[in-house]
Amino acid sequence: MNEQEFINYTRIAEAIGYIQQNYIEQPSLDEIARKVHLSPFHFQRLFTDWAGVSPKKFLQFISIQHAKKILTNSQSTLFETADKTGLSGTGRLHDLFVKIEGMTPGEYKNKGENLSINYSFSGSEFGDILVASTHKGICYMGFSDDKEIAFSELQIRFPKASFIQQTDEIQQNALQIYTQDWSKIDKIKLHLKGTDFQLKVWEALLKIPIGNLATYGNIANAIQKPNASRAVGTAIGNNPIAFLIPCHRVIQSTGVFGGYMWGTTRKTAIIGWEASKTDTSNVNV
Repeated sequence: MNEQEFINYTRIAEAIGYIQQNYIEQPSLDEIARKVHLSPFHFQRLFTDWAGVSPKKFLQFISIQHAKKILTNSQSTLFETADKTGLSGTGRLHDLFVKIEGMTPGEYKNKGENLSINYSFSGSEFGDILVASTHKGICYMGFSDDKEIAFSELQIRFPKASFIQQTDEIQQNALQIYTQDWSKIDKIKLHLKGTDFQLKVWEALLKIPIGNLATYGNIANAIQKPNASRAVGTAIGNNPIAFLIPCHRVIQSTGVFGGYMWGTTRKTAIIGWEASKTDTSNVNV
């Protein structure tokens, strides 16, 4: 590290420390830049280069983590949580949660309380499946080699929800994907909860055609985050909807299929089955 790089690193470290200590005041870009003796424009560019996110986004992450602790560990109302986090009101708290966590602050605090989930087990070409739905759409689909373990994983995702073991029309429509044209994927309703980044990754997965494969780098480029292949891999690993959101179509740049939440053997079988459904199989590497 040369002298200028060290100076830049020191400034960014100071800026990060300042944000962490003063997030309740929600300091502006100008305030933070002034603290490290840089113009707002230069500071914005330098911070983004070093931290990987903009100063505003970093402040949002710090704020949301504090709000999550308050909601989890106290009886604070949403208004009190917003106030303790330095936000101007519950509207800003709501917008921040939806953007970063993919859910409202009330949903986060309640952890699925008052949410009714139907679930059922069904067979497929690749083993039994647990599929769960709310009134909004499919909220979970996972292969269930062990039904008890599969159901416990569903409960972990929605710890306060009520569960009813029954099949509904939303589930039936989703299960038809095994025999229907993949072009009809948009007809299936999904009820997804995830961060803004995760949702973008999962949306990119939906655009990989059947019989095709993509690399983690392809997905990172698709969401305009070319240096985020590792973060993309993490988001793919958190995909809650097996097969419908085709995380099995993502492989390593070396051509190795790589891991899969529901087993590498199953991933290989699905890729082979899909390839057989198309005239050709293209690999975008």
